[in-house]
Parts: sequence; structure tokens; C-alpha cells
Amino acid sequence: MHSLLQRSSSVLLNLGTLLLLLDLLLLSYGVFARYLIGSSPIWMDELARYLIIGSVMMVMGTLWIRGGHMRINLLEQHLPHKLARIVKLYQWLIALCFFAFATWASLHYALNASRFRSMGLGVSRMWPLLSLPIGFGLLTLMILIQGPQQRQPQAEQGIAP
Repeated sequence: MHSLLQRSSSVLLNLGTLLLLLDLLLLSYGVFARYLIGSSPIWMDELARYLIIGSVMMVMGTLWIRGGHMRINLLEQHLPHKLARIVKLYQWLIALCFFAFATWASLHYALNASRFRSMGLGVSRMWPLLSLPIGFGLLTLMILIQGPQQRQPQAEQGIAP
């Protein structure tokens, strides 16, 4: 399971990086077009917004399993080992349930938005909004595969980021 998490984490991180790079190129072209040519396509800002949201949703699971998210684990460090394990199990169950619900709710929201069109791109709003349930679904899957044992953040392990 650890190698599956590592491989999927690497794929998602590369995909998120690719989306972010594409967003950077798009924004650079938008600035160039707006200030040097005098006009920028209307869809450019909207696509840039959707790309940044998509990139964040893709890397969210990777950050969670690597311990790169903001989290305060002071309580766990000062509890007896057995009690700390119970607290970690509780946190894992809460996170799993919350993100599974977020997947379900965002999927229904995206499907309900299918009748609306985006102003700039002119496509159904469902397509860009599907990045939310995909991201939350991947995060839920990665939390489920990782199990209740949580990795410590890289800074606490003595590893430079």
C-alpha cells in the first residue's frame, strides 16, 4: 500500500504541477495581451481560475499523506501512546467522513450546475466544477489507503522540504 500511495502521490503532484505551469503560461500570455496588444480574450481569466482550483485539488491528497498540510499535533505529542493512537484514529475517521461527504456534496453541486454556462468559456459549468469532487474523492481515497497511522511532517522528521 505504501508504494501505491507513493506512486499515486507522485502522479498527482506532477499533474498539479502541470496544471499550475499551464496556468502560469496562460496568465503570462494574458498580461502580455492586455498591456502590449491592448486586448485580452474574455475566457482567459476564467480558465486561469479553473486551472488554479484544479491544481490545488490535485495536490491536496498528496499534501495530506505527506503531512504537508497545516496541522497542530501538540495534543498527540503529550498524551500517553495508547491514548494518542485513539486520538489519531478519531481524527482519521472524522477526516474520512468529512471528505467523503465533501465528495458527495460537490458531485451533486457540479451535476446540478450542468444547466448553467460559464460566461467566459461558454461551456457547461459542470465541467470545471467536477474538479471539486475529483479532488475530494482522490483525497478520500488516499486517506483511506493510508489508514489511521499518520506520517509526521517532513520538518519534524528532520528532512528538509
